[in-house]
Amino acid sequence: MPRLSPGDRAPAFRLTNQDGEVVSLASLKGRRVVLYFYPADDTPGCTKEACQFNEDLAGFEALDVTVLGVSPDDATSHQKFRAKYALTFDLLSDPTREVMAAYGAYGEKMMYGKKVTGVIRSTFLIGPTGRVERAWYGVRADGHAKKVLATLGD
Repeated sequence: MPRLSPGDRAPAFRLTNQDGEVVSLASLKGRRVVLYFYPADDTPGCTKEACQFNEDLAGFEALDVTVLGVSPDDATSHQKFRAKYALTFDLLSDPTREVMAAYGAYGEKMMYGKKVTGVIRSTFLIGPTGRVERAWYGVRADGHAKKVLATLGD
């Protein structure tokens, strides 16, 4: 499973958001992007993480950083999740998990002491030239958004 490091070129992606619109890394060129991968909409850890990114969204926007969440869920699920928690950033669908795999955010992980294959909660800060500035793997959902935001000040 590939792991990305600072300086690596971020894998290109073209995924649809909750409204069925295509969002690509190429369309975000010139901007910094926080791309975070999570297992499923409306589950406890994923909800906490999404809500905390949403709470800190003004801080990211003030630094001209786009926040995008990615899970295998479809647009309908994303729409319900966004509406339920008043999330205002785009959620992207990666049903084949190809983009997750390219970022090293899908594969073997330990869950309750057993090896399973699934989404590895991960976050990437991608710079304006499309290079990875920071990569976090095996993220703890609670408090993560604040850590990422603090990193942007470094």
